[in-house]
Amino acid sequence: MKVILLEDVKSLGKKGEIVEVSEAYARNVLFKKKQGAEATSKNLNDLKLQNKHADKVAQENLEAAQAQAERMKEWTVETKIKTGEGGKTFGSVSSKEICAAVKAQYSEDIDKKKVHLEEQIKSLGTYEVKVKLHPQVTATLKVHVSAE
Repeated sequence: MKVILLEDVKSLGKKGEIVEVSEAYARNVLFKKKQGAEATSKNLNDLKLQNKHADKVAQENLEAAQAQAERMKEWTVETKIKTGEGGKTFGSVSSKEICAAVKAQYSEDIDKKKVHLEEQIKSLGTYEVKVKLHPQVTATLKVHVSAE
């Protein structure tokens, strides 16, 4: 019997796949747990429509991330860090502080987990920080650190 999986089933397949299983397994396990549906023409058509919609949403998310990356190329985020005598800094600039500065200066939300600092920013100057906006899109953001 052909079954469309409605959720991931270990050792059988992922959500949206069409698998061949015994009729007893389909009726007694998959259908009762609402993990699968019979592969009728109506259900196959619904699956095709869902896949088209998911592809469209994924493409829109990719385009939005690319547009945001283009805007971010021209940004320079200003942050301040405490300094002592001789320009010695106290602490470092974190990804959370960078995200807060972007929100304050450009009114854009960036998740702090998406900001990738290759090394800690512990001195004054301008740095390039990578921001992973989408699995296929990584933007570069300039961060200028000055004395407080």
